[in-house]
Amino acid sequence: MAGKWKAMAKGLKAEVRKLRKKLAKRAGKTELAARAASAKVPAVSPLAPAAFPALPPVAGVELATAATGVRYRGRDDVLLVRLAPGTAVAGVLTRSATRSAAVLDCETKLAAGAMAEAGAAILVNAGNANAFTGAAGVAGVTALTEATAAALGVPAARIFTASTGVIGEPLPHDRISAALEGLAAGLAPDAFEAAARAIMTTDTFPKGAMAEVEIEGAPVRIVGIAKGSGMIAPDMATMLAFVFTDAAIGPAQLQRLVARLTGETFNAITVDGDTSTSDTLLVAATGQGPAVGDLRKAPGRAFEAALGAVMRDLALQIVRDGEGATKLVEVRVTGAASPEDARRVGLAIANSPLVKTAIAGEDANWGRIVMAVGKSGAEADRDRLAIRFGDITVAEAGVRAAGYDEAAVSAYMKGRELEIGVDLGLGRGQATVWTCDLTHGYIDINADYRS
Repeated sequence: MAGKWKAMAKGLKAEVRKLRKKLAKRAGKTELAARAASAKVPAVSPLAPAAFPALPPVAGVELATAATGVRYRGRDDVLLVRLAPGTAVAGVLTRSATRSAAVLDCETKLAAGAMAEAGAAILVNAGNANAFTGAAGVAGVTALTEATAAALGVPAARIFTASTGVIGEPLPHDRISAALEGLAAGLAPDAFEAAARAIMTTDTFPKGAMAEVEIEGAPVRIVGIAKGSGMIAPDMATMLAFVFTDAAIGPAQLQRLVARLTGETFNAITVDGDTSTSDTLLVAATGQGPAVGDLRKAPGRAFEAALGAVMRDLALQIVRDGEGATKLVEVRVTGAASPEDARRVGLAIANSPLVKTAIAGEDANWGRIVMAVGKSGAEADRDRLAIRFGDITVAEAGVRAAGYDEAAVSAYMKGRELEIGVDLGLGRGQATVWTCDLTHGYIDINADYRS
């Protein structure tokens, strides 16, 4: 009998242990769920501008948006832009080896240097990237360019398309084609905010910027919109951006200028180190205003500075809207053996998950900066390296700075906008890269992206 009771007791203890494990597992799941819920990203990034800027019309530019249900419900998801005859179009596109059908089409048209005398148009859809869709993707782009050409009376060779959203899903281009008649009828010069909202995907706010500059006493306007939040890395930064000006400038000259400015704007930002299949930057100059002329002379330099300012503003708004971001970080590298080395170091720091999570945790862990410099592949000398956070030098001559105050650096790290400075002490090469922190919100957004 005693043996029987012992066996029963042993069995009971085993059941209790199983129950405890089950309850503990359930409690763990509840805690994880609660933590995940508390980490959900806000409706609008905390780094967002106070409001969408007041963007004035640009002569020769008309826009319209429509809701076609390509992916989203209850919101506009297609943008049509009509550009006046005489418009020059330039662009920079993703270098991804798996770029989308729309990107490949734009690539061909930009390389052909289509005549500016004809009108032009841009057609954009959000929610579906039309990437990795094979022959059907190419057919979809062809159908859309031909339908747009028919609706606007513009040559198909002057229709540029862009698509952003989920990769690998067939684009229901017939839904977009069906909306073109209404889009053409609704074109208006003052629809920039609606346009910026229509091209959003995981963005939390619409992005717009403008500048005005005088050329020989006459005003020139530059207005741009963009989208981008995740899958952000150079070559290009993952985004769509469309910039419009009424300046008169030739296609070849505009292309050289845009390519140069891209290097210090859209190709100088990173959120997660991932390059998209769909990155597209198009800049259209309608020729309705004064001629830019020689870029080496004062009017040309002024125009270049203004265009660069608009592109930089849009690029930084993309970083401010980095998925789950709570901090904007500028990484400034000086003293490198070459500009290429400076950029290499800047991107190694900006893309490091260890650096980005330390920033999210407001941790003054400058040792992670040392790590990123060392792994970058750039020439570096430990005993010449200096690091600062804001105006606070934390390391110099290869060691911790004399009088280093952890409390002061920790206080600085609580700010919304931070600067990390690195001087390699080797030469005159320099570069600036912008990034953001890495939070649980990034995981939430990308884990649920297709849900």
